[in-house]
Amino acid sequence: MNTDRLIDRLASDVRPVRRSAVSRRLALGIVIGALVSAGLVIATLGARPDLMLAMRGFGFWMKWSYTLSLSAIAIYATARLARPDPGRLRALWLIAIPVTLLAGVGVLELMHTPPSEWLAMWLGRSWSKCPWLVFGLAMPIFIGLLWSFRRLAPTRLRAAGAAAGLAAGAFAATVYCLHCPEVSAIFVLTWYTAGILLAASLGALVGPRLLRW
Repeated sequence: MNTDRLIDRLASDVRPVRRSAVSRRLALGIVIGALVSAGLVIATLGARPDLMLAMRGFGFWMKWSYTLSLSAIAIYATARLARPDPGRLRALWLIAIPVTLLAGVGVLELMHTPPSEWLAMWLGRSWSKCPWLVFGLAMPIFIGLLWSFRRLAPTRLRAAGAAAGLAAGAFAATVYCLHCPEVSAIFVLTWYTAGILLAASLGALVGPRLLRW
């Protein structure tokens, strides 16, 4: 059998794949993981008692805007890296936009706050546990994404793992907002981002081993 005939025979039973197959697969993994994380927040930490009131304020939507923006960019990168040829990830520079905007809000907060209160505003009441809670809540979402990758074909495994970890961390931070009472922009920029980066670092570390196919 020559090479052309072998290729024809191997490709004869291949079914076409829907254009949205990768996105749908990743979305399913994220949704399942996020539901588990939300359940953990409600069962162990509890939603903040004034959640409905907080959702009318600027602070809550500032946090969600930041975390959801990071989530959207990370999911874009994850979807690209889930393919054998991800191409150039030029849109990743967009991640600087929510970070810069939140930093700008933080600077405005500092300008309108006495210097004696800056440290308290930066540390809040939960700085020591916030990154670790975000990191822990990211694990169900990260596992959901690992499940999604089982039917995908990444080739840049470390980058794909980092993108998946970044997405998991950002979505976990979004879920954590249901409990977190902090409203300072510099708190969110520092400690939420630290938890998100922990998840991204773990993804980069385990990606070459767990995403291999």
